[in-house]
Amino acid sequence: MAAHATTLLRALLEVLGWWAALAALWLMFISTVDTLELVVGAAASLVGAVAASAARRAVGAR
Repeated sequence: MAAHATTLLRALLEVLGWWAALAALWLMFISTVDTLELVVGAAASLVGAVAASAARRAVGAR
């Protein structure tokens, strides 16, 4: 059970790291920061983070 929890924690931390990096990039490329831009950026960054994490795991599984 502890190994499963550790694996889950690592996966969540990886997604969080990707999300933070992608959100920072989003904020650098927009001209005005308002609430709608933050929401859209956070959502788009989350989608990208999950995709990046899944792609890394798929390549590592070869």
